[in-house]
Amino acid sequence: MEPSTEPRTIVVTGASDGIGAAAVRELARRGHEVAIVGRSPAKTAAVARPLGARHFSADFARLDEVRGLGAQLRSALPRIDVLVNNAGGIFDRPERTADGLERTFQVNHLAPFLLTHLLLEPLRAGTGAVVNTSSIAARIGRLDLRGMDELDGFGGPGGRRAWSPHRAYGDSKLANVLFTRGLERHHGDRGLAAAAFHPGGVATNFASSTTTALGLLYRTRLGRRLMITPEQGADTLVWLAEGTPGRNWASGAYYEKRRPARTNPRAGDDALVDALWERSARLAGLSGRAG
Repeated sequence: MEPSTEPRTIVVTGASDGIGAAAVRELARRGHEVAIVGRSPAKTAAVARPLGARHFSADFARLDEVRGLGAQLRSALPRIDVLVNNAGGIFDRPERTADGLERTFQVNHLAPFLLTHLLLEPLRAGTGAVVNTSSIAARIGRLDLRGMDELDGFGGPGGRRAWSPHRAYGDSKLANVLFTRGLERHHGDRGLAAAAFHPGGVATNFASSTTTALGLLYRTRLGRRLMITPEQGADTLVWLAEGTPGRNWASGAYYEKRRPARTNPRAGDDALVDALWERSARLAGLSGRAG
């Protein structure tokens, strides 16, 4: 069944490059109103300008900027049909943000968690769908109930687990899937739907500046030849953004190539879903408001 072609208002974060930029170009071509969010004001404006689209900038390593972004989006867009949480990255070392949190965890999970909650009102006024860009790396995530009290350090200095770029990234991508299930559990009966997806190995600038093995793959000619284009990587994102939950895709599910896909078995643990939700709400300053 083909997705609806009715024009929608779609906010895409991490849209100044890679699959985010490819997605907003395709969504705008199909007649949707896109709001483009990126960390670099110049790069974000450069993507938005040819599309005549609104654009916003925020550094997800600063939760005050995420709160400011939420206020700007609420003011500019009283109705949002789809929020695509696509911003993210992998980093070389366990760097703490200005908020005192491990950078990978904050940028990839906590900032999107906060932004989504800040936009619940305009999302409920629209179609009410959230699309989270996860990864096949979620399969190596090791989040568990015992580690909930260490999320502010995410296995960093003083934590019970050794930190590594790939472990931190895998944990954050598992968190994306757990958050997707949490949105369905906490807000599904209020009309909000959510899905997570893996875009595939995409030839973008993602990870190319890191010294990780993944970064080496992204920098080599052979590695990039094995990857798909940003447009191909954006295909499932566009399909989810245009689709109708319950008809084209199931809320709370994880997708790859437009099909339900296998992810980390821990994503099916309801206790872990709820524990991450509650801990994230406290860290984001949303206790009592996160539903």
